[in-house]
Amino acid sequence: MADEPELMALHLKIQGRVQRVYYRQWLVGEATARGVRGWVRNRADGSVEAVLSGEMSAVRALVQACHQGPPKAKVERVIQIPGEYRPTEDDFPEEFRQLPTL
Repeated sequence: MADEPELMALHLKIQGRVQRVYYRQWLVGEATARGVRGWVRNRADGSVEAVLSGEMSAVRALVQACHQGPPKAKVERVIQIPGEYRPTEDDFPEEFRQLPTL
């Protein structure tokens, strides 16, 4: 059907000064405002990992915003991780959520 929005899902790794600057909380707010589902978490290596799912235009806009992040962040790279991640239904709850550090 032509009127149905195109959906997409992406798995990201965000590197730079992205921990201890409220990046995860910022991403939860930004994703919620855009109607994007998925999750975000800190990684032990100092990066932030996120899975985003929703309308293509909303996900792309959110990825673009991730390059800036919240005011105290200094994002060096936003990397799309291809093929490593196989999302399940549990990854896409009704609300975007923050997961524990891995």
